[in-house]
Amino acid sequence: MAIEIKVPTLGESVTEATVGQWYKKPGDAIKADEPLVELETDKVTVEVPAPTAGVLGEIIVNEGDTVEVGAILGSLNEGEGAAPPQPTPAAPSSNGSGTEMPPSPSARKALAEAGMSAAEVDGSGRRGQVLKHDVAAAQAAPVSSAAPPTAVYVPAASVRAPVQNLRVPSTEIDAAREERVRMSRLRQTIARRLKDAQNTAAMLTTFNDVDMTTVMEMRNQYKSLFEKRHGVRLGFMGFFIKACIQALREIPAVNAEIDGQDLIYKNYYHIGVAVGSEKGLVVPVVRDAETMSIAQIEGTIAEFGKRARSGQLTIEEMQGGTFTISNGGVYGSLLSTPILNAPQSGILGMHRIEQRPVVMKDGSIAARPMMYLALSYDHRVVDGKEAVTFLVRVKECLEDPQRFVLDL
Repeated sequence: MAIEIKVPTLGESVTEATVGQWYKKPGDAIKADEPLVELETDKVTVEVPAPTAGVLGEIIVNEGDTVEVGAILGSLNEGEGAAPPQPTPAAPSSNGSGTEMPPSPSARKALAEAGMSAAEVDGSGRRGQVLKHDVAAAQAAPVSSAAPPTAVYVPAASVRAPVQNLRVPSTEIDAAREERVRMSRLRQTIARRLKDAQNTAAMLTTFNDVDMTTVMEMRNQYKSLFEKRHGVRLGFMGFFIKACIQALREIPAVNAEIDGQDLIYKNYYHIGVAVGSEKGLVVPVVRDAETMSIAQIEGTIAEFGKRARSGQLTIEEMQGGTFTISNGGVYGSLLSTPILNAPQSGILGMHRIEQRPVVMKDGSIAARPMMYLALSYDHRVVDGKEAVTFLVRVKECLEDPQRFVLDL
């Protein structure tokens, strides 16, 4: 019996999605709950699992198609003996490198025009994916059976310096080496929201630096015991979230947002943590972070990071944040001006830690592990004095973590 594979409910206010990659091709045996196809929404990427074991039947929608909730994606034939239908263009095919990564859309078109198959081309893309310029290179490659040229002796005196190769601009040559990829819905949403934040908010950034000596010493001293006791690694984000909560309590405007002609002050602290993934930047939210221990915060962030990389974050987990922290330091950033995560009024940017000479209180100079901090804020809500004070409080808490214990 054939079972319809439908687009599942994708979350509140999400009505449509873009079909990403089909993991299986018609005729493949499928286990129950095995992922069949990837769907991209403007907020999250989800996988559609098989409702039961069987054989994948017809694929109705191709990669890149837009579908609504409840739309039919394909069919699944129950049982092992179902006869497989003919493959459709959406089914992935093997390429010359032996992977199951399908050729890119432009490469498929080039293969069809050249009368070639993906198996004849060595892909240079991710996981061996065949790209358009790979097809062009395969067409231009010389026949391997051709006889090698005969070596000819040329007197040294007759050898001239090569003429400089002056390249003439050619849109056709450039186009053959380009790869046009449609932006995912998530990437389109990120682009729109970030630009909207710039167009709407009166955005400014203020900077400070923090001496990370005490936090690093505490982390090095207790990280083994911490991991043994709590089952999670001790990082820096737990300290930063705790420091930000202390500062947000003192400067509530940074935790507020504009709603029409009103200001809404949030008396709770849902801290968004920016996480990079292959699909783009996502910001899962650590809810009620003020009620959590550092161990609970670190465990929550670790789980978010793992699920973000596998595309398993839910829409609900990325909604409702009141303040955001972005750590560009993990990629080596020295300094940046983060963009607000609207409608929030503040975002803290962390950066890399590096040894820098610092003048101590007694006048001596010492090398200390320093980090630049950046607070971008909406000047419509937050005054300059409040922004500077907020960042100073974060600095004080990180340089003297006992403030966490004493609630200072």
